[in-house]
Amino acid sequence: MTQSEKLGHNGDEEIIRELCVCNGVCFEKVSQEGSGITALEMFFSGFPRMVGFSLFPRLSRLTIVGQSITQIQSLDSCPSLKELWVVECQLKEISGLENCLQLQKLFLYDNKISKISSLELLINLQVLWLNSNFVSEIEGLSTLENLKELNLADNLIQNIGHSLDQNTNLQILNLSGNRSARLRYLTWLTRLSKLRELSLKDPQSSPNPVCVLCNYSTHILYHIPDLHRLDSHDVSSKTIKDAAESTVMKKMMYYNMRVRYVQRRFDEAEAKLTQQKKQRMQRPEERIKTLSYTLKHLELEMSEMLATGKKGVCPEGAGLHWDQNTEPVEPGHKQRVQHKLTAIRERIKTWEQRMEEVEACFQRDVTQASDRKELMTHFLVMELETVGNIRFEEGNTSDAWFSSCYDLLLSRFCVWDYKPYNITGIKINQIMRVHNRALRLRFEDKLHFLLTSDEPPFFSQNYKRCMEYLFYVPDPERTTETNEVLHILENGFKSADSYKVPCGDRAVPLSNSLSACEQLHMRSTQRSAAKHGAKNPADPPALIHGQLIVCKVFLGHSVPAIDGVPVRSDIYAKAQSVYRKANTKQPTTSQETLGRVCSSDLQGRCDCSQRQTVWYIFDHELILPEYLIDFEYITEEMPQLSSPCAPGSDVPVAPADAPSLPCDDQALDEEALALEPVLKPRPKLLSLDEKSILTAARANVLSQITVLNLHGNSLSKMKEISCLTALRHLTISFNEFTHLDDISHLPNLEFVDASFNRIVSLEGLRGLGRLTQLDLRWNQLTRVRDDAAVLRKHTPSLLRLDTRHNPWTTQGERVRMEVLGRLKTLTHLNGVLVMEEEAAAAQTSTPSKINTECLLAHSRVETDRPRCLSLLPAAQLLTHLQPSPWTHTTPEWTSKITALNLDGQRLSRITNLDKLVNLRWASFNKNELSRIEGLEHCPLLEELSLNHNNISSLDGVCKLQRLTRLSVNCNQLQCLDASVLEHLPNLHFLSAERNRISSLHGVQRSRSLFELYVGNNNISTSRDIYHLKALTSLIILDLYGNPLVEKLEHYRVYVIFHLPSLKALDGIAVEVSECENAKDVFGGRLTPDMVTEKLGHSNYREMTDLELTACGVRMVDLVPADLFVNLRCVNLERNNLTSFSGLIYLPNVKALCLNYNHIESILPRQKAQTHLSSRQVLYQKVHSSGYGQQNSRTSREALCDTLEPLMSSLEVLHLSYNSISNLSELQLSRLTNLRALFLQGNDIVQVEGLEGLRCLRELVLDRNRLRSLSVSSFSSQVALLELRMSENRLRDLSHLHSLGQLRSLHLDNNKLQDIAELEKLEVLPSLIELSVVSNPVARRSLHRPVLVLRLPGLQVLDGIPITLEERTRAELMLTEGQYPVPPALGVEVVFPGLSPLIRAPARGSSGLQHEILVTANLEETHHSNKYKKQRAGRSHSRSAQSDGRHRAGLNGHRIYIGYPTDPDSRFHIHGGPKPPPL
Repeated sequence: MTQSEKLGHNGDEEIIRELCVCNGVCFEKVSQEGSGITALEMFFSGFPRMVGFSLFPRLSRLTIVGQSITQIQSLDSCPSLKELWVVECQLKEISGLENCLQLQKLFLYDNKISKISSLELLINLQVLWLNSNFVSEIEGLSTLENLKELNLADNLIQNIGHSLDQNTNLQILNLSGNRSARLRYLTWLTRLSKLRELSLKDPQSSPNPVCVLCNYSTHILYHIPDLHRLDSHDVSSKTIKDAAESTVMKKMMYYNMRVRYVQRRFDEAEAKLTQQKKQRMQRPEERIKTLSYTLKHLELEMSEMLATGKKGVCPEGAGLHWDQNTEPVEPGHKQRVQHKLTAIRERIKTWEQRMEEVEACFQRDVTQASDRKELMTHFLVMELETVGNIRFEEGNTSDAWFSSCYDLLLSRFCVWDYKPYNITGIKINQIMRVHNRALRLRFEDKLHFLLTSDEPPFFSQNYKRCMEYLFYVPDPERTTETNEVLHILENGFKSADSYKVPCGDRAVPLSNSLSACEQLHMRSTQRSAAKHGAKNPADPPALIHGQLIVCKVFLGHSVPAIDGVPVRSDIYAKAQSVYRKANTKQPTTSQETLGRVCSSDLQGRCDCSQRQTVWYIFDHELILPEYLIDFEYITEEMPQLSSPCAPGSDVPVAPADAPSLPCDDQALDEEALALEPVLKPRPKLLSLDEKSILTAARANVLSQITVLNLHGNSLSKMKEISCLTALRHLTISFNEFTHLDDISHLPNLEFVDASFNRIVSLEGLRGLGRLTQLDLRWNQLTRVRDDAAVLRKHTPSLLRLDTRHNPWTTQGERVRMEVLGRLKTLTHLNGVLVMEEEAAAAQTSTPSKINTECLLAHSRVETDRPRCLSLLPAAQLLTHLQPSPWTHTTPEWTSKITALNLDGQRLSRITNLDKLVNLRWASFNKNELSRIEGLEHCPLLEELSLNHNNISSLDGVCKLQRLTRLSVNCNQLQCLDASVLEHLPNLHFLSAERNRISSLHGVQRSRSLFELYVGNNNISTSRDIYHLKALTSLIILDLYGNPLVEKLEHYRVYVIFHLPSLKALDGIAVEVSECENAKDVFGGRLTPDMVTEKLGHSNYREMTDLELTACGVRMVDLVPADLFVNLRCVNLERNNLTSFSGLIYLPNVKALCLNYNHIESILPRQKAQTHLSSRQVLYQKVHSSGYGQQNSRTSREALCDTLEPLMSSLEVLHLSYNSISNLSELQLSRLTNLRALFLQGNDIVQVEGLEGLRCLRELVLDRNRLRSLSVSSFSSQVALLELRMSENRLRDLSHLHSLGQLRSLHLDNNKLQDIAELEKLEVLPSLIELSVVSNPVARRSLHRPVLVLRLPGLQVLDGIPITLEERTRAELMLTEGQYPVPPALGVEVVFPGLSPLIRAPARGSSGLQHEILVTANLEETHHSNKYKKQRAGRSHSRSAQSDGRHRAGLNGHRIYIGYPTDPDSRFHIHGGPKPPPL
């Protein structure tokens, strides 16, 4: 080829010359040197066309920048090209690359390309840049399997879709500056397993709308966990990935709980509707039974007449024995019987129609409730999938927006528009507020664009006037969406072209009138009713339910529509919307019918028609859906509807005794029953014998009986018929049978009528090989599978079976298929002919086994759980998302299976899974499994779902140590076995709803649980809540539907208090205020459950000592008190008690320690009822709290006389350091058997309120604020032996004269100044120990001689024994006569609260030795300087010892006291119980 040929046209020569110059190539030698050139570059200008590349056959890199090139050409001769740059040019399409098969890098950014094409052959391409173009859709890249980097920034792309699914090697993807607004669109990127860098808002481009949504980064990081860089940020840190994972997991847990809550609400609504149906069915059922009884009786008479030719009516008094010589049949009698039979059958048929109407109403209501449930579920799933950027709020009357929306709809409803449909009003069932962040941002951006455009519209200043709230109802005949409402709420309205109608309109139709937007729906419903043969297409039930969307619309510049002109944006170029009055006459089209709502004869009755308008919006982005309203029409009572059923779950239930049907029906029944002949009642048989059988059968020999009618008796057993071997026809209707065992093994039996009995099971039925017809109507059969299995085995010839009006028939079509699947010989079931197609379909649903075909069809091999925001189990999710991977099998194909979904396969056993060693997710829902088995060879199993089976035990999952999720809802479990759960250390999720579980014992072994669902079981005790306290990670708990919920007062608060880590309970989030309220109500409440928790056992009856110090106890509620019958000692030191609370009901407590509490009285104080806290309200409701049990009288005498004694067994009471200031308010007088009372460390100023403590032996009042004693202070303590009042402010010792038995008195550290006060102690004849250390009167021990002489019985003074020598010196100091020591008898006693005293010999002048008292902790000493220095220290030591001796042990100490030998006056503490070790 010559050079001139290579250069081509003369016009290209200059272009090629410029190319050569720019790349340092000699133009003249280009033909020779061009073959060696591998790279060329052209920048900015001088290269308008791509020409001359044939001169460079070895070219591998070509760069063209800033040229005016419009197409790629002349590269056919460059097969070695590997890198091509054609950027910042004018390219409009991708072409000319067909021969560049070695191309690896292609840069075409900043051009005008609108479509990705012509790249299919570039299979070696690794880098592709198409940013800054006009690409709106990703396409044409499916063959580029080696593509690693793709840059599509700054284009017009909205949806990614599945366009990149085949580019599995893609590592870098830039989609910044596009129009992607849905997080859901980004989830498709999860298929790109090697993606490491993703940009949706890099600094060089504007962000996608999706980037401003909430949780955008979290959503991306969860779905693409291997991502290293996101939007130019490093996200490779494990901490960041874990945070995203944790956030999403919590969201999924939350929405899983919410979905269950929605299901629960549906269950409640269904139960309510079922109860309502039962009440409405009651009258028809009663009438049918009454009529059927007479019908059966007439049939019996007719059969007897046909058999004997005699008159069927027994003469009165004839009894069972029939006289064969009775009169012949009267003329016309048979016709009258037949006429009455016909009349009664008609009445029964009428009542059955009534029942069908009620059933149809019930089914319609349940369907509507189910639709609402499905809609709410879709809403929740949508919230989850959009990470909260779409949120639905259910309104109530407390919300201002709810009231506004409610009033808006009512104001737009005109009753005259609905007059032809017999509709008188509407009832709003639900209003949902839609929070769609993406749509709102789009709406605001579009509005902002209009208001800030270069030519601002006239409405820019008052744009709010152009805002309007309008209604939209989808056209049921036009829409192709499965649920257009959901699509609109999620993605907004479609473009105007999507609403094109035959008349040419292309706009979104909206209206301000309910009737205008509902017109299409009504017409469609009418046509559908007419098509299906409805008598009146305008019947209310066909139009009873409605749903509409309330939209916020910017009307902008709105103009009226021109008659006959299509509504299109090109015709109304300067308008944003067009409006038309609703009464404008237009051609009849499916769209234009919106314009004619009110008929001409009704328009004059109201002015609504003047305001009813239809708007057509051209720009769908100016429509923002904000509310979804579910409503129903209120219709007039129709005469043909005797029992109207309003839809919804809130329909009022008629009283049980109210007639649900007109009185005419009952009158017609009575008229039919009164027809001649009127049969007289026959005697009822209670049991059978040979004679009664022969009489009933009108036979002489049992073996000849072929027909036996025992209708209308009271039989419950009939074993006697076993000898009727020839019996073929048996009627036992209207009896009391519960089983049919007695008719077994009758070889010739062909027909059995057992209707209207109480049969609960067919178990026991045997050997009926010839039975062809069985009537079981109106019984109590519930176990369809078991009973059908019995019939299949023992009635192989059965042709007709009628089981209507049994509990199992309420399950509808599923039961029918179940019965037909097992009973293959049936030709009629429940009075309906069995079609061949139906029988074949039933046979395919028979129980199956797990075989190779089953595994191939229902298994998947993905190694990772789908990164999908779905609430489905992994096994179900994988089978829904991924096709079956098995095109052919290999020897080890079963070991590759990771997911298995065998839901609804009617399996009776789990078998043939021994080779599925890598199985990780499995689902066996809705089968017939009775136990868990066959999974021991699947050690890697992580998720297992076994819902809707018959499993009664968790045995079989012990070896699944990697199991994290276990669901066993709707089974027969009675407990959660601890021995099984302890082998599941990784179990995070456990759902066992709708079982028979009665206790949560064992759940505490699953310490890793996050979610626990055990609703609708039999859990009834609060103790079960304590089993959950070990689950520190538990954040979601569902106990709804258990007896505990209704039985336990303040149930929710109780559970929240004991499980403070809970975030949600029974489907409702736990608020902070609830936690605070729980602490206030139940904080510090001592219950048997708390005792069990603290002590680790619940053997209450064997408990003798209870010590719970510093446990924050504020209230005692140990009920029933009989559980603690053996409790003797209770120590509740350092708690927060304000009263004895429930302690007063403990029957045998002898020692009680309540030091360091806040005791105000034995019983709680009666407070004003005006402002009660939640805690006080609870106290009033709990019987053991003692609220309201005080007497209103305030005087001590009245209290002592009128208030009944409490705690009769209590002997020792410690109330130290309780800040007690008023003893009378304590009501201690009610503790009549108290022996020792310790009140040190309080703020007592007056000794009072002790009148009832007549048995008191020891009283400690140290460290109080006593100043003096009153006459009544110790008036009743005649038996007191020891009194301690140290560290008070006493100045006067009067009024101690009643303490005649007092032995020991301690008055250290008081204000006693005068020796005369000490002389007042002469009134204490039994005093043998006295201490007045650190009083002013004892500063120089001058009081000692006086007291030695004044108190001759005194043996110890100030802790020092009084010796005989000391007493002699005191006597010599005075001129008075000697005072002999009275003889005393030393007796050993045990005295609680005293330090051990020892014996010390003392010699008197007479040489006799006497037993004296010496404290064990003091050394024997005399009046020395050493004692004087240590006296104050010893006094303080004794006070401290007094405080602590009974905490160290309440065992009495030995002392020797001299006192008279009267046994009644002795304090025998040995005979009582030992105090508690405190």
